[in-house]
Amino acid sequence: MVTVPTDGRAHVLVVEDEPAVRDVVRRYLEAEGYRVTVAADGITGLETARTAEPDLIVLDIMLPGLDGLQICERLRREDGSAVPIVMLTALGETDDRIAGLTSGADDYVVKPFSVKELVLRVESVLRRSVIEPALPVAEVVREGDLQLNPVSRVAVRGRQPLSLTSREFDLLMFFLRHPGRVFSRDELLNRVWGWDFGDLSTVTVHVKRLRHKIEDIPADPRRIVTVYGRGYRWDPQQDHPERARARQT
Repeated sequence: MVTVPTDGRAHVLVVEDEPAVRDVVRRYLEAEGYRVTVAADGITGLETARTAEPDLIVLDIMLPGLDGLQICERLRREDGSAVPIVMLTALGETDDRIAGLTSGADDYVVKPFSVKELVLRVESVLRRSVIEPALPVAEVVREGDLQLNPVSRVAVRGRQPLSLTSREFDLLMFFLRHPGRVFSRDELLNRVWGWDFGDLSTVTVHVKRLRHKIEDIPADPRRIVTVYGRGYRWDPQQDHPERARARQT
């Protein structure tokens, strides 16, 4: 039985099968003012994520029942959920980190980790995904057939809403606000993620995921362009009326 707290604080679901890790993460998050629900296996974790509506999930990759990658993929692909997910991965397992990001995680922390670092990552992801009071319509960012509202954090292409994770939204918004400029992966990691250092594959994976959602031909991108040896550049596109009408029908 999972007990879900109910009050006005941000709600974090921790899915972790190691009791000692689960308990210390719960206590640290509660000390920082978060409401915390815990689950000890993948099946319970997925069910709780679907019913408890957490504001963020801390999700271990190695879990009994369903692993963290399966949970993440189901939430993203089957449920269309955009709940922020911070994945816990094993030390040195680069493939696990890339797989976690590819499955839809917003961020990751490597085990063994500092709980204070995890709390900071949770704070960072929640801060970027929070919905603030309404701003003027002029604050909406438009480019070609794309429209992003930084307040509601809703993204639309043509008339179709885009299912973006918190980091995907942040990355797309950053590109839209800096058209024509080349940014290295280090710069993007710093400007979008707020990290002074980290695994540069984080940026690569998010760019790839974003291309699959906004490019007509992801393998031949026209918007997020690779500048070899330097990084990525956003090239503004004037959406062709016939393409726009085709997507709307």
